[in-house]
Amino acid sequence: MPAYAYTGLNPAGKTIKGIETADSVAALKALLKRQGVYLTAVTEAAGGGASSGGASGSVGSREIDLGQLFDRIQPKDVAGVTRLMSTLLCAGVTLPEALIALTDQVESPRFKNVLSDIGSKVNEGSSLADAMSGHPKVFSKLYINMVRAGEASGSLETVLIRIADFMDQQDELRGKVMTAMLYPVAMGLVGVGVVTLLMVKVVPDIAQMFEGQGAELPFTTRTLIAASGVVSGYWWLIILMLVGAVYGFRRWRATPKGRETVDRFVLGLPVIGELARKIAVARFARTLATMLASGVQLLAALDIVRSLLGNVVLEKVLTRARDEIREGAGIALALKRSGQFPPLVTHMIAVGERSGQLEQMLTDLANAYDREATAAITRTTAVLEPIMIVAMGGSVGFIVFAIMTPIIQMSQMGAQ
Repeated sequence: MPAYAYTGLNPAGKTIKGIETADSVAALKALLKRQGVYLTAVTEAAGGGASSGGASGSVGSREIDLGQLFDRIQPKDVAGVTRLMSTLLCAGVTLPEALIALTDQVESPRFKNVLSDIGSKVNEGSSLADAMSGHPKVFSKLYINMVRAGEASGSLETVLIRIADFMDQQDELRGKVMTAMLYPVAMGLVGVGVVTLLMVKVVPDIAQMFEGQGAELPFTTRTLIAASGVVSGYWWLIILMLVGAVYGFRRWRATPKGRETVDRFVLGLPVIGELARKIAVARFARTLATMLASGVQLLAALDIVRSLLGNVVLEKVLTRARDEIREGAGIALALKRSGQFPPLVTHMIAVGERSGQLEQMLTDLANAYDREATAAITRTTAVLEPIMIVAMGGSVGFIVFAIMTPIIQMSQMGAQ
């Protein structure tokens, strides 16, 4: 029976190491789970021996890191922990105790490690924001800045609730976009698969039959046979060209000029551009409202919001707006001059600035544009679905027409 040197987390969230014998890694994982230990990494040892706290032996070269392979911290998990932390703090639980309780609560070993590390740093005197800043892949810059503002203002519980609500709303919007695009993408893949199968398997057999007849073929049939020959004979070259084109486009898209060109092109598209702009405006309004309500200063909030828009054209607008605000201008006027934000957005922001209720106005604006984005997603899906159906039907119809035309002609000639 092989021996494994393992690393795991005990129920208190502490890292422990040891050596155990088991039939397989799966058996070891089950054994440690019964002992209350969450396995994070395991290495197959060369020698035997078993001891829950034994010394290490000779270690083989094959290492299996289960945490890296199967354990990912999702935004919804972070939002859930954030909401629970707020609830515990509102109930009078101290921050260190709340972090210990959350470490015991979560099931993800990787997340346990993160929360355990944060709890240790907080116990050593670090602030929650500083402790979280050591895990940028889990807690975003927006998250950390809002927590820091909440700690400074003494309203951490309220800020955590705002963060959780914000993350849930963003996840919901992201899910709507993914769900809306799933059907057109699936139809596109099926269509490409069907056409490829016809071109590689069916058309070559039909072409051999036509060659045996020696009859003159229509232009559409000759075109189809030629295309089938290219696909069948040079499929590897086509794949290489597609991979190269995608790679080259991604490299160019990563450059500042390429990103700005693509983003400007997307905003100018009739349907997709409208959807992209509404999603960006909703994200801008909700993020800025959440940060301002949490006590983050306007200029610092704009710096963070700018990096979350996902469109370099709108990012440059916010950069110019931040510079103008620093010189004394209002945010509504700065956004209006760009011409990239809808008039309704700049008008509502101007009203909020004059009335001193900018956060509430931005929240109302975000709610309105969330509804607009949802409607735009529905319209986009309604447009893409018939386009995909027509494209798929047209491709298959052309193939069937090109095959059936000479067959019908030969049948008529034979009848005569």
